[in-house]
Amino acid sequence: MRAIWTGTIGFGLVNIPIKIFSAIQNSQLDLDMLDRKDQSNIKFKRVNEKTGKEVEWDNIVKGYLLKDKYVVLEDADFEEALPEKTKSIDLQTFVKEDDIDSIYFDTPYYLEVQKGGEKAYSLLRKALEKTKMVGLGTFVMRTTENLAIIRPYEGMLLLNKLRFEEEIRDFSDLNIPNAKISKGEMDMAVSLIKQHSSDFDISGYKNEYATELLKIIKQKSKGKRASIRKLNVDKENTKASELLAKLKASLG
Repeated sequence: MRAIWTGTIGFGLVNIPIKIFSAIQNSQLDLDMLDRKDQSNIKFKRVNEKTGKEVEWDNIVKGYLLKDKYVVLEDADFEEALPEKTKSIDLQTFVKEDDIDSIYFDTPYYLEVQKGGEKAYSLLRKALEKTKMVGLGTFVMRTTENLAIIRPYEGMLLLNKLRFEEEIRDFSDLNIPNAKISKGEMDMAVSLIKQHSSDFDISGYKNEYATELLKIIKQKSKGKRASIRKLNVDKENTKASELLAKLKASLG
């Protein structure tokens, strides 16, 4: 793996040298856009909307639409707005991970200690494990300020980016029901949940769509007809009057 960020974790007056590595990889197939006629790759051009002519990179600027008019931003504007660029993840406070709603969680990263920081790295990890807390702080990566937590994971430290509060969309205009539920319906729903409960095991879940699509690709490459699984997608919505009967049938 290749490190995407190098710096330190600021833990009080203790600085721990670390490297950041991406903890995830895409399981989707990498598909290219082709011309159906000769299977040539499709390329995209930067075209002026008014003239239809291609625009060179040197002539492209960024702008923000404000009151029906674009405000063009120069490099100096981005530099001025940039958070103070440091190479440190300063843990400003420590919180219980359970207090952070899952809607705020974003990308995870592995943290590897650099030479000389082994003991401090181990101390922070073990202290977080003992207190059952996570470190919360901010850092700058690729000119962007990020909110993140650092927590123990599989004998190492893991960094999880968090979304800022303003990034969460308001849902007040959605139709959220609060229907009256009878005791019988609730008892059966709870029984159904308990009947199908198990310990969480992520290994039992795979990206089946990508796997099946790759099988079809390999079949077609050999000139064979692709087999397509028949899926039952025509499911009737359960009416309120049918709910109790459906629950009983599910338990049976």
